[in-house]
Amino acid sequence: MANPRRVVIDNQRLSPIINLLKKPQAFPILLSFFLFLTWISLRLQHSSHVSSSSSHPKSTLNSHPDLKVFDGDDKVNLVRFGLASLSPARKDERGWLLDPVILARDSQLKGGAASCVSIHVGEIRPGGLRGNHRHHTCNETFVIWGAKTRFRLENHEVDKGYAEVLIGEDEVAVAVSPSGTAHALVNVDPVRSTFFIGCQDYIQNNSSTSDYKVWNDL
Repeated sequence: MANPRRVVIDNQRLSPIINLLKKPQAFPILLSFFLFLTWISLRLQHSSHVSSSSSHPKSTLNSHPDLKVFDGDDKVNLVRFGLASLSPARKDERGWLLDPVILARDSQLKGGAASCVSIHVGEIRPGGLRGNHRHHTCNETFVIWGAKTRFRLENHEVDKGYAEVLIGEDEVAVAVSPSGTAHALVNVDPVRSTFFIGCQDYIQNNSSTSDYKVWNDL
C-alpha cells in the first residue's frame, strides 16, 4: 500500500510545475523547449551524415582511376556542370542555357574575355584537335560540351608547363584562357563530337599576334 505521506510530498514538489502549465505563458515556453530538442536532433543527424560521408571517397570524375594523370580544374581555369542535376548551366527541362562571360565571372575564373567582340562556334570530331596556339592580344572564354574532351592550358606553376583535365560527355565546361596563354582542345571520345564556343574580347586580324603548334605531342 502506498505511503500517504510520500504521495503528499510528491504532489507538493510537482504542484509548481502543474500550476505553470495551467498558465497562458506555458505554451510559448513548451514550444521553445520542443524546438530546442528538434534542433539538437537535427544537429546530431547532420554530424552523423558528415562523418559517414567523410569515411567514403567521393565518386567524382577526377577520382576515376583512368584520370589520375589529369590535374585539378583550378589549374586550367575551368568549371564544369553535370547535366543530370540542376546547376547554373541548366535552367529547365528544355536543356541548358548560359552566358559564358557572366558564368566565368561569377565562377571567379580570372583572365577570361571581358565581352564577346569575336565569337566562333565549332565541332571537333573523334580524334580531332582545335587550338594548340597562343593569342597575345585577346582573352578567350570557352564553352565545351558533347563528348569526352581533353582541355589543356599553359600553366607555368605546373612542372610540365601546362595542366590538363578531361571533360565528360555528360558535362558542360566553361574555361578561360588569358592573353598570352596557350590552350588546346582534343576530342578523345570514340564516337561523339565535341562542340565548343570561343568568345574573344578582341578581333584577331593578324596571325603574327598568335603562336601556333605550341605543343609537339598534340
